[in-house]
Parts: sequence; C-alpha cells; structure tokens
Amino acid sequence: MRFFIVAGEASGDQLGSKLIDELRSRYPNAQFSGIAGPQMVAAGCHKWEDYEQLSIMGLVEVLRHLPRLLLLRRRLVRHLHDSPPDCFIGIDAPDFNLTVERRAKALGIKTVHYVSPSVWAWRRKRVARMRQGTDLVLTLFPFEPAIYDEFDVKASFVGHPFADQIPMDLDRAHARSQLQLKGQSVLAVLPGSRLGEIQRLAEPFAQACQLLNQQIGQLKVLIPCVNSKAAELIGQAFATHAPDVDTDLLDGQARTALSAADATLIASGTATLEALLCQCPMVVAYRIAPLTHFIVRTLGMLKTDVYSLPNILADKPIVPELMQHQTKPESLAYAVAKLLQSKAQQEQQLDAFGRIHQTLRQQASARAADAVSKLLIQT
Repeated sequence: MRFFIVAGEASGDQLGSKLIDELRSRYPNAQFSGIAGPQMVAAGCHKWEDYEQLSIMGLVEVLRHLPRLLLLRRRLVRHLHDSPPDCFIGIDAPDFNLTVERRAKALGIKTVHYVSPSVWAWRRKRVARMRQGTDLVLTLFPFEPAIYDEFDVKASFVGHPFADQIPMDLDRAHARSQLQLKGQSVLAVLPGSRLGEIQRLAEPFAQACQLLNQQIGQLKVLIPCVNSKAAELIGQAFATHAPDVDTDLLDGQARTALSAADATLIASGTATLEALLCQCPMVVAYRIAPLTHFIVRTLGMLKTDVYSLPNILADKPIVPELMQHQTKPESLAYAVAKLLQSKAQQEQQLDAFGRIHQTLRQQASARAADAVSKLLIQT
C-alpha cells in the first residue's frame, strides 16, 4: 500500500505524523511519501518536498507566490501520474490540495481531504467543487459533516488528535516547575507560526506586553517559537518594543508554556485550540494584509461574526477577539489586563473549554485511519 500525503503547515505535519503511525499499524508494509515536515519524516514519510513550500496565508500573499505554487502543483500532478499511490491524502492547505485531489481522482487514485476547509466561515461553494475530487473528508469538528451532507459529499467526524494528546486534568504546577517559574503573573505570547503572521503581530504584541508590565509589574512572558527564524523575528520585536519585560523565548514547548501560563495573548488559528485544551484563558488577535482584508470584506466572503476556534466551537463569544485595526497595543493590553484581573471571566472560559475538550476527545488518529481503510476496501 502506497500513500502520498501533503501537509501545508506545522499543525498539518503533526496530524500527518499521527495518521501515519495509525495507518502503519493497519498496513505494516505501507510506504509513505509527500510534502512533509519534520514530524512526518520522523514517522517514516519520505519527504518529496518540504511543507514550508505551502506555508502561506492570505489572498495577496498567495498571489505573490503564485508562479512557484503553480509550478509545484504541476510537478506533483506529474509525479502522481508517473508513480500513482493507492491513496492521496491532503491535510488542510485547501487552495493547493483540492485541485491536486481532483487531478488525482481523475487518475483513479483514492482521495482524502483531512481537515475541512473553513466552509462554515467563508467560500462555502468550495463544498460543491470538492465533490468532484474528494472521495472522503475527515473533519475535526462535530458540526462540519452536516454541511457536506447538503452537497452529497462523504464526510466523517473523527475528533481532534490534540484533544486526545492533552490530558483533561493538566498539572499546571508541574508545568510551571518545568519552566522554573516563580510566583509572578505569567503570560504566554504566541504571535503565529508563519513568518507573515509574526511580521504583522510581533510588534503590537511586544508593545502590549510593555504596557502590561507597567500596569501589573513583575510580568513574565513566555514565547514558544516554532523555529529559529521565528525566534529571531520575535526576539528583535521584544528587544526593541518591550525592553523592560522579563521574556523567555522557548524552542517550541507551546503546550508547556500554555499549561503554565495564567493567560495567553495569541494569534487566531490552530494554536487557540491548543490553548483551549491546555485550559489557558486567552485573548485572541489577528491581522491580515490590508488588501486581503479589503477584498474579503468587500466581496462578502466572510460568513461568520466570530473568528477564533474557541468561539466557533462554543457557538457564542467566550474569548475576546481583536481583529485588524483593533490590534493596537493599548487595546491588546487592556483586554489581557482585564482577563488577568477577572476570575469570573477566566472561569467562564475554562468551563466552556472543558466541555469542548470532551466533545473533541475521540481517538481521532485511529478513527481517521479506520475511515481511510474503509475507503480503500470499497470498489
């Protein structure tokens, strides 16, 4: 059995590695290759290309890289034609993967899309197009299969692997001990994993921390960094704009930092789900390129009033969201200070986080592998 898997970012790489482990237990002689990151490689996937080739966010940003992405896609389709796998699995990265899946299906290859695009938020018409190229959609969230049912697309809710990996009863004292933290207020700061996100958010996040330190005093800031380039950009921003703040740049360790922190200032995205599962109260912020924001708003492409995963999963606003022009240092600092000083607000978030965690705790990687196996035995 041969699988080709495409992951588009760090979270997809993590999902892919766990899926490979489960598929290998069902197909011991299986071969795995794909567009992969370090975790998929460690799980035994041959890296056809590095996943950072696809780590791009926003309409304008994609346009800038479009010639390179189109060339990569043509190369991949040609590779699938010359050496067809039994199954192609695209993990997230829908703008790239959905087209490849359509081409792969036309070649007679079984196709799976793991992680539903955010069709509940914008560009819902993609679901109709997915019917042409995707044999199965594996969804992480329970409300998503009903959307696909409307368009006669086969979808299966598998839960989220992060909910399986992170215990329901986290030991915050142990996490703080691991990071040698004392009694001061601890804020985890996560300005994103992509370089574009960091370039837009690191500076206002740093400025907000400087203001918070002046208001609260003895603030400890933990910043998990996904790689050395991210650490360099974030470190420069904090050295320039938060010189008085006691800051630790961590090599990864996001879950440890979130488990240890009293709260987090965090970029909207997958990291907010990890913060939720780590029972870390949060303020969510995000900023995209101005032209991208203008296009999305002008064309009415956004179909939801909330942005962050915790609010979407709770189906109501439980965490503060500051988006685009709202991501001013003063506004960020005010929201975080209010959260740190309000036990009631923290408890409201934590109660909702616990309920969501239980819903998503489904042994996701095993369920995903079972769904793929079932697809493969179908004629």
